[in-house]
Amino acid sequence: MLVHPQFDPIAIALGPIQIHWYGLTYLVAFGLFLFLAIQRANKPWFAQAGWTRRDVEDLLFWGVVGVIVGGRIGYALFYKPGHYLSQPLEILMVWKGGMSFHGGLLGVIVALALFARKLKRPFLEVADLVAPCVPTGLASGRIGNFINGELWGRAADPALPWAMVFPQAGDGVARHPSQLYQFGLEGLLLFALLWWYGAKPRATGQVAGAFLAGYGVFRFVAEWFREPDSFLGLLSLGLSMGQWLCLPMIAAGAALWWWSGQRGALPTAQQRTK
Repeated sequence: MLVHPQFDPIAIALGPIQIHWYGLTYLVAFGLFLFLAIQRANKPWFAQAGWTRRDVEDLLFWGVVGVIVGGRIGYALFYKPGHYLSQPLEILMVWKGGMSFHGGLLGVIVALALFARKLKRPFLEVADLVAPCVPTGLASGRIGNFINGELWGRAADPALPWAMVFPQAGDGVARHPSQLYQFGLEGLLLFALLWWYGAKPRATGQVAGAFLAGYGVFRFVAEWFREPDSFLGLLSLGLSMGQWLCLPMIAAGAALWWWSGQRGALPTAQQRTK
């Protein structure tokens, strides 16, 4: 079996300035989003609706704020509500770690809604542009988790060729490298499927719905191999907190995809002004 290589979490050190690998993965995530979203904005149906590079750059700013604020608040509410209710100021201490994807998603949804209102664009149109550009950022983040040797997987058969011991776990148990599973599923595979699906005009909201359902399914599957948080363990029906949070996400995504299809084709700029 393999042993986690124990990367130095500090990628670059310039005197007192230290740049961590995890911070670099966030920069990569935002850079990939900007590049991909510009490609999406150049699609005829988005260009016809008046999307520009400047819009995408503004959208990235709003999204970053939504990720950070929503991810932190979501972690506090979903995973350690008792602790943070008794120590509310610790929510601001982001350097201590603790971010929730599902909280970040809710934060991004709020940010997109505010952005759409500001630009007087349909919210679902904004969501459809963004959705296929998100998984590469998720993939980058999972690489950061792997480099840090955190969020390791559940115990695996030591005979499994890629079973890995994570010294940070402190037990010498061979485990699934679940960070890499998530990198492949909710990162690369979800990106490939959404980029292919979004390459043609779809009913407004369907690409966003496909993202919600697709991420929920892939994350639900990956959670079977990921060690549950020690302070939570498994919850009802033997499911993790991550799996329980994915269920409404899958249902909402499927409902949005179906409802959007019933409403009809993608609206054009001309149709919105009538």
